[in-house]
Amino acid sequence: MRGNTVSVTEAGAGTFAQIVTVGRHVMLADEPMEAGGRDLGPSPYELLKTALGACTAMTLRSFALRQGWQVGSISVSVNHQKIAAPGEGPMDRFERQIAITGELSEEQKSRLLHVAELCPVSLTLQRSSHISTSFSG
Repeated sequence: MRGNTVSVTEAGAGTFAQIVTVGRHVMLADEPMEAGGRDLGPSPYELLKTALGACTAMTLRSFALRQGWQVGSISVSVNHQKIAAPGEGPMDRFERQIAITGELSEEQKSRLLHVAELCPVSLTLQRSSHISTSFSG
């Protein structure tokens, strides 16, 4: 299993562009032009939605394989918005839509919706987290 550290360093290509290194994978992250970036890569919230969608699809595939279900392709769309929560301040709302090709019974669809809620990224987003921040070096 790969280590869990992600490295993010300014790219020097505009105000917000970042080089993201995850193991041997390298990609860019940036803000959209309307937010002052150069749109050289996905924004941080787009990366968060990507993590939720990818984790959901992988979890569903793994479950379907274990059950021996013959499902076709799995795709997941994720939308995010901040909504007002009375008395609590803003709250994050993620809307996830799942599309699976192939014939599924209503019972299978219901089980898959339940399994989607159990994907690790979904569980992380549903509970509170503690973030520790310090300077290195």
